[in-house]
Parts: sequence; structure tokens; C-alpha cells
Amino acid sequence: MYSLLKGMRVIEGASFVAAPSCALHLAQMGAEVIRFDPIGGGPDFNRWPRVPDGGPSLYWEGLQKGKKSIAIDLGRPEGRELVAALVTAPGEGGGLFVTNFPRGGFLAHDKLAARRPDLITVRVQGWADGTTGLDYTINAVAGYPYNTGPEGHDGPINHVMPGWDVATGALCAFHLLAAERHRRATGEGQEIALPLSSVAFSTLGMLGQIAEVQTTGEDRPRIGNSVFGAFGRDFGCATGERVMVVAITPKQWRGLLTALDIAGPIAELEARLGVSFARDEGTRFEHRAAIDPIVEAATGRLPYAELKAAFDAQDVCWGPYKDLSESLRTEPELSEANPMMQTVRHPSGHAYLTPGSPAIYSGSSRTDVGAAPRLGQHTAEILAGVLGMADHEIGALIERGVVAIAKD
Repeated sequence: MYSLLKGMRVIEGASFVAAPSCALHLAQMGAEVIRFDPIGGGPDFNRWPRVPDGGPSLYWEGLQKGKKSIAIDLGRPEGRELVAALVTAPGEGGGLFVTNFPRGGFLAHDKLAARRPDLITVRVQGWADGTTGLDYTINAVAGYPYNTGPEGHDGPINHVMPGWDVATGALCAFHLLAAERHRRATGEGQEIALPLSSVAFSTLGMLGQIAEVQTTGEDRPRIGNSVFGAFGRDFGCATGERVMVVAITPKQWRGLLTALDIAGPIAELEARLGVSFARDEGTRFEHRAAIDPIVEAATGRLPYAELKAAFDAQDVCWGPYKDLSESLRTEPELSEANPMMQTVRHPSGHAYLTPGSPAIYSGSSRTDVGAAPRLGQHTAEILAGVLGMADHEIGALIERGVVAIAKD
């Protein structure tokens, strides 16, 4: 956590990954993020992973850490009016709204902007035309499930990490700050729509894959665990572990040959093929079927400890394969040795390693990583502090069930 965005107030009304992670990025940089949820919790409140035996959602805790929570009955006009008032509340650092609610309804930007013209709304969408889409349905159209997996496999293979959600969340934070900077210069607010589909398709263009298919007329084939266009793959060692090795630059390639003592066999292969692997990473990819067995034989002769020592001595770009539980036991960066990480106790009652912002600022100090809030933990505080309501007004809203406070 940092305090660079101190004084900024963001209202979040969102589910799933992209929009909540946008607000999380902002909270980790010091913004006050107020999240509203239905009384009893929204779609994310009980989502897996959960504490065993039907316990609280660890997913919800992970995305909400460091935020404030207000619980409101969104089905009642009074509740919807409270949300609109929060989003449009006056103040220089406010008027910032992050959501994935569909356009229209009581959270339509034009309706809210009529109350605060400099309002900035960042709205995550599935598709650019506003139709529903989630990371996995967008990815299905992007082509990656037919590029992923072993050679010869028939059928799509989904990625387990929701990459478009994660990328969209980060881009939403970026575009909110860009719009806020514009507002400072001009006084103008605006709505920014960021569809998952647009993020996916812009990435395909950025990486040259649209051009690749349109110029070659062919889709990229499956290549298993190989790195496209360069040398890289998983290899086994004598003691059974597997490692990922990548050599893109000439220095990385030379280091790999030295570490494995295979410069001679590689030189013989180059002479036989009439190529130079040192100059062109693409050539290494084209001839991977001939290079891989040489590397596989060399790594297979060495126990893991010796392979690690040889790779590290030559600054080879490599990494061992580990499941998360092993990495939590052995990787220093997945421990409190990493300043990003702190052990924090959350509303589930469990204390576990919790990351703050991944950025490292040379001129700013980190603050403590915040715990996730209990649902409705800050209801009274928000109504009083942001909307200026008196205690008796807040008490009446609680009594009528328009809002709720956290249960101990």
C-alpha cells in the first residue's frame, strides 16, 4: 500500500474480477475506495475459493482488501438514491465511479452526471456492443484455446488464469487516472467503457497475431510448452524435477550452452544445417526439434542442485516448476521477506499472506496492507462522513432495512 492517491475517493459497485481489481489497484495506492453491496452480499460474496465447510469467501477477501464496505438494499428506491448520492457526492477528490453494472437504469452515467457534471465513470463491459461476456467466453473467440496445449491435441484448452479480467482491471485504473487528469485540466467528466473483448483484440494486434494470420492465411499451430518464435521449453533433470528454460538474447543463449557444456554439439548441428543459432532467436525456434534433444540429454544428466548451480553461474534465464504450496514454502518473494507481503487477519478469521501493491517506488514508503472489510462494516461511517447524515437518520435507515451494518 502507498499513499500517493490520498484524497481521492472512488465508489465501486461491481462483481467478478476486472472492475473490483481496478478499484483494488487504486486503494493500494492510497485512494479511499467505498464499495457498495446488496444487504447479504452480492454475486462475489460467497464465490470460491472459500474457507472449507462453507466458510467465507477467500476470493471476496482477496479483491476487497483495504476498501470500505456499505451494505444497501438496492431493490428499494431509498437504497438506489443512497448509491446515487454517494457516487455524486461533492468534493474535489470524489466523483469517481467504477462499475460493471450494465448501461442504463439508475446507474446510467448521464443520469448521475446530471447531478454531478464532472463525474467520471469507468464501466467494464463484456463486449463493445454491451452484450454479456466473461473472460472465458471472450478468450474462446480470441483464438488462444486453439493455440494452447500439446501438438496434435484436438479441441480447445482454456487457460486457468483469467488474463483478460486481470488486464482489464489494470487498464481501468490507468484510464480512470487519465480521465481524472483531464478533469483537473478542463473540469470535464466523462464515461469510459472498457470491454473485455476490446482488451483481448487489442492485445492480439499488439503482439502481431492479427497481422500474422492475415498475412500468412494460417492460424498459429499448437506447440506444446515451447515458446513461440524463440528457444524455450520445459526440460527434466536427473532427480525428476522439471525446469523452464528460455534463451531469447544472444547472451542467454551463450550462457545456456556454457552451463550445459553443449557448445560443441550445437556447433556441429549449426554446421550440418548451415545456420547460426547465436544470431537469430527465430532460427532456434525453427530448428527446436533438433535442438531440444541435445538440451534434454544435458539437463537429464544433472541432478537438480547441480543444474541450478550451473544455470545460476551463467545467468541462464530459467525457473523450476513448483505448485503453489511448494512455492509458499520455498520462494522468498512469496513470504514476508518481500516488502509487498504481510500476514493479515481478515474477516474470515484467518490470517494469511496478503500482497499490497506490486509496484516499488523509490521515493515513497509502503503503508500496511489493509484487511478486507466485513460486509457493511463502514455503513454508518460512510453515511455520516460522505453524505453528512445525522445519527438518528442513519438509525432510521438501519431500522427500516434500507442499509445494514456489519454483524460481529
